[in-house]
Formats: sequence, C-alpha cells, structure tokens
Amino acid sequence: MVYMSSESTPLFVRLPSADARHLDEAVAASGKSKRRLVSEAVREHLTDEGLVVGRASIQEIGDEVMTAGEAAALLKLDEQAVLKAAQDGELPGRLIGGQWRFSRPGLLAWLAGKPA
Repeated sequence: MVYMSSESTPLFVRLPSADARHLDEAVAASGKSKRRLVSEAVREHLTDEGLVVGRASIQEIGDEVMTAGEAAALLKLDEQAVLKAAQDGELPGRLIGGQWRFSRPGLLAWLAGKPA
C-alpha cells in the first residue's frame, strides 16, 4: 500500500532534459502522477540508512504486439476511439487480416510525441 501524506512540501528541481523525458514516459506508461513516481523513488532509494543501491528490479513488460482492446487499455481510451484514430491515420497501427494490431513501443513513442 502506498502512503501519501496529506502534508506535503513543495519541491522544485531542474532535471536534465533526457531525465525529464524519462519521467514523462514513466508517467504515461504507469498512469501515476509525477508526484507519486518521485515520492515512490525517494522512499525506495533513500532510507534512514542512506542511499539504497544494488536491489534487483523486476519490470513487467506487456506484449510487444497489442490488439485494439489492449491498446485502448494502455491509452485509457474507449476501443472504438482507438479503432477510429487508427483508421484515420492518427494512431500508429497496422491492419492485418482485417484486424488492427499495435506496437506497444510505437504507441508509447507516439504518446510521448516522438517519431516512430
């Protein structure tokens, strides 16, 4: 369970552009807020004993090829909206055998505004 205190302290930092992009990608992929991701990272890596390093990290990666329903879940959209966007060429995907397929990395890159 993640504990989010009602007390908070403003934190203003300047990140290198690449790190800021990684944070934005993590927000898009996880559905969590920047505040929550940063808070979790601080709790995980900074303890009363100091900086924690050397932990194993397991990252669950979804299928590389996704159906329209899976793409809709990733993007938190209605499946029909995903199909329409794909048909209109607004969303990267391929029509194969009458069914749309989407690349998970391609969708995340598109969402982040990066060229595919």
